[in-house]
Amino acid sequence: MNILIRKGLRKPTAANVIYLIKAGTDLKEASLNEDEVDFVRKQHRLKHKVVELNRYKNLAYVVYGDLLGTREIRLETWRKNGNATQHMIKKAQIERVVIIPINAFKEEVLAFIEGLILGNYQFLKYKGDASKIQNSLSQVDVYMPDIEDADLDYLKVQTEAVCFARDLVNEPDSYLTAEQLSEEIRARGEISGAKVEVLHKSKIESLKMGGLLAVNRGSTNPPTFTIVEWKPENAINEKPYVFVGKGVVYDTGGLSLKPTNFMDTMKCDMAGGAAVAAAIHAIAQAKLPVYVVALIPATDNRPDGNAYAPGDVVIMHDGTTVEVLNTDAEGRMILADALSYAKNYNPELVIDMATLTGSASRAIGTIAMVGMKSKSDQEFDLLKKSGDLVHERIVEFPMWDEYKDMLKSEVADLKNVGGADAGAITAAKFLEHFTDYPYIHLDIAGPAFITKRDSYKPIGGTGVGVRLLFDFIQSKVQ
Repeated sequence: MNILIRKGLRKPTAANVIYLIKAGTDLKEASLNEDEVDFVRKQHRLKHKVVELNRYKNLAYVVYGDLLGTREIRLETWRKNGNATQHMIKKAQIERVVIIPINAFKEEVLAFIEGLILGNYQFLKYKGDASKIQNSLSQVDVYMPDIEDADLDYLKVQTEAVCFARDLVNEPDSYLTAEQLSEEIRARGEISGAKVEVLHKSKIESLKMGGLLAVNRGSTNPPTFTIVEWKPENAINEKPYVFVGKGVVYDTGGLSLKPTNFMDTMKCDMAGGAAVAAAIHAIAQAKLPVYVVALIPATDNRPDGNAYAPGDVVIMHDGTTVEVLNTDAEGRMILADALSYAKNYNPELVIDMATLTGSASRAIGTIAMVGMKSKSDQEFDLLKKSGDLVHERIVEFPMWDEYKDMLKSEVADLKNVGGADAGAITAAKFLEHFTDYPYIHLDIAGPAFITKRDSYKPIGGTGVGVRLLFDFIQSKVQ
């Protein structure tokens, strides 16, 4: 459900109100009577950060933020408080709320609304009784003179982009084929103003994208290669920032078939593609003056009779030969072609995002993504800063050249897996081979799809990476 977010021009006299405070002394500035103040203080002593007051005709919520802690921790606390408040609003079936900050900075108020909106997300497309279970919240008014309409517009664009990415990840393969993924991205371009071009199989063949074509051989559905471009006339950069996203719409593992329980959530294997597509559309919709390109190679990976097989040698887009030893290492095959294609743009920086390896997920779980860099120390530090700020954190792994030795092949230039050890790193070293520009690799296998709700991140697709890339590009013009 889209939620209307707007600036309130005056304090409400009768409405469902959310007061944002940081300490008990702030309560005197809220429109509470003595009994309400006493109740709120008692609840806060019991460690409740969100306190609900029933006024019969309407409800009031008092939300405590943190006085101490780093900026990043404080903002994440406000997001989580926004999500907690949303759950109470849902239970009370409230449609409209007015937020009145008593003691909170503008960025903290925006973080609270972000958690409120993202926590309100639902994927109900396939629910027969959707109207009965749909969340009630439809409008948020914010009474704070410091907040501008532009602040709320940016927040709306960003949260809608996250929800767009979540929707794509949550769609089953029975609907979201590679071609349908491209059409969804194209349709979003009609809203954002970004230019979208879809390359179909004949064009992919003419470009000799051997990795993408090899992975697609076992499928009855054709591959696509989607190019999204946002190049405003007032762009501050001549060379674009290029995002590359893995678009494996479903991954069985191919002939290196996954066990059934490992296949259950593999509709999420295009989460990288969803994230970069959503991020560039948000950048375009916000009209950020930065030249950005997104590349999304897409296919499913299936064990048909014509599927590529262990032992095959594949000639990639740049002419590199790759010995395939595991067809379940398909993401790097399609990304390699896209990374090679990215050279055509003479990019300022390329960032790829992919649900690439179980190794990354096993190493750090679902609370962060694995990141590695090549020729991009300063940009990587800035990206990590954005990650900390939006709480989509990056844990850096090394990209030492010794790891590439594990990819040596006796029959080709490279093999597509390096063995059981350091799998996330050897995957990145494989991809690095196809680059000659500043490059950052992000493995989002852990946080892209979760099976237990984590505050404002729902079960299923989380949309991780969208806010990270949006903030990173936004920081270029601040």
